[in-house]
Amino acid sequence: MIEYAIALLGSFLLGSIPFGWIIAKLKGIDVKKKGSGNIGATNVYRVVGKKEGALTLLLDLLKGTLAVTVFSLVYKNNAYIPYLSALGVVLGHDFSVFLKFKGGKGVATTYGATLIIYPLASVSGMAIWIAILLLSKYSSLAAIVSFGISTLVAISSNDYLVRILFIVLYGLMLIRHRENIARLFSRQESKINI
Repeated sequence: MIEYAIALLGSFLLGSIPFGWIIAKLKGIDVKKKGSGNIGATNVYRVVGKKEGALTLLLDLLKGTLAVTVFSLVYKNNAYIPYLSALGVVLGHDFSVFLKFKGGKGVATTYGATLIIYPLASVSGMAIWIAILLLSKYSSLAAIVSFGISTLVAISSNDYLVRILFIVLYGLMLIRHRENIARLFSRQESKINI
């Protein structure tokens, strides 16, 4: 049982590192008080700059990948650890211990974690995310639709743990985007200039 606790807590702490907030602070901006108030790449892109937004996206994705990779290697004989680690790192990003359990919406970190677990679904989703973002300019719409498709791809897997993980992560993503979804339906959601 101790290995489950270590993997979950370790992944949560890694996920809690608020790269967007740190990058913005280095520029003298508190991203939690600007724009949407979110610490993710989209808000950093809007209120700090394109380079900073891209760096936030990359680092948030990498922390998801790193958490799953590290704990999968440490506990390579335990088939459940990668899934627990993926959940832990996304929860850490969404509810950062360093920001009083407030955080981002977990899109990049979710893709980073699932990239290790089921690359086909993750890569497919990321490609669709880019396409929808470029066409619609709605970051939230791109995230919701693309990972929904990733989840459909994962559901076709023979591995029930893959199916459960993707469904849980998609449910969490929808919850974190509930305000965006409401704004999309009311046509009040902000677009992103690319």
